[in-house]
Amino acid sequence: MTTEAIAPPPSTKSQVLRSFDVNDFPALNGLEEEWRFTPLKRLGDLVTASSLSGIAPAVEHGDLPAGVTVSHVDSADAVLTPFDRISALAYGSADGVTLIEVAPETEPAEAVVLRLVGKGGDAAAARTLVKVGAFAKVTIIVEQTGTAVLADNIEVVTGDSAQLTFVTVAEWDAGAVQAQHIKLVVGKDARVQHVQVALGGDLVRQFTSVEYTGRGGDAELWGLYFADAGQHFEHRQLVDHSVPDCRSYVGYRGALQGASAKTVWVGDVLIRATATGTDTYEINRNLILTDGAIAHSVPNLEIETGEVAGAGHASATGRFDDEQLFYLMARGIPEGEARKLVVRGFFAELLNKIPVEELRERLGDAVEARLAEYAS
Repeated sequence: MTTEAIAPPPSTKSQVLRSFDVNDFPALNGLEEEWRFTPLKRLGDLVTASSLSGIAPAVEHGDLPAGVTVSHVDSADAVLTPFDRISALAYGSADGVTLIEVAPETEPAEAVVLRLVGKGGDAAAARTLVKVGAFAKVTIIVEQTGTAVLADNIEVVTGDSAQLTFVTVAEWDAGAVQAQHIKLVVGKDARVQHVQVALGGDLVRQFTSVEYTGRGGDAELWGLYFADAGQHFEHRQLVDHSVPDCRSYVGYRGALQGASAKTVWVGDVLIRATATGTDTYEINRNLILTDGAIAHSVPNLEIETGEVAGAGHASATGRFDDEQLFYLMARGIPEGEARKLVVRGFFAELLNKIPVEELRERLGDAVEARLAEYAS
């Protein structure tokens, strides 16, 4: 009689299963650590299906600057190797790839803006691939609007010494559902600043991972989310430091108001034994504006070498500061305006990371409108 050895469960984030075949992943039941906060029933077909046949959001853009192209290709080499059932579903079911290419040494004066507009219908899948050439310097904005049930992968590769500001905005209509995976590959001496905004939709779950390919890589991940009654926003990051002398900073802020508003933030940073000289920090702050809202915040830091330049994490969740509100009202500012000032101040650092003034102001106005709608 022979006995087969049973492999132990993965002890680190770097050991989890990766496969392009959705059938290699077991069915989700909500008991998994990675999914315990997610209301799986609200994801519908994104959890149960083996393939998706719906129509992906339409891609719209204006005139493109010299050196930047946007095209739809039948296939493209994957930068993101799927690590869960939904990212594998997005890879296998997507009808082609939206390819955004920035030529080496290109420095457009204006931001490149793409709009992905969901038209509803059956659950769909999408893939977007962004390639930024060496020494290029560019801002790319991807706005997602309309309605959809969507599994999508966004894959970003930056060449050596490139500088990319990448802004993604989930401003879906009510009822939209999204499970998104973003993979950022940072080249030698390259700098990537990702600003992630979530305001719309019923359930939005976004996972961002970072990989370095050479020394001197620098990644900053900034996030802004505002959950209203019934909304579920979930943000997860995995920053994988496997190369020496690289840097990362993660800073996410969220506000919640209304019954059953729920947010989840899980930040994982892995510093491998080979990644000497790493400098990393992550922080999450949540502002609960009303009773009935719930925020989960879980920072994790795994270090396999003692030779680091710096490593730390922090998390804070608190209620609206009544003393601050009273201070403003005592100086003649009406309560509604005072609340807007406090919340806009809370988000100011993140809004200022967006280099396009029109978008920055529009998102600030959207936050204030949400506050005013609840107050009314």
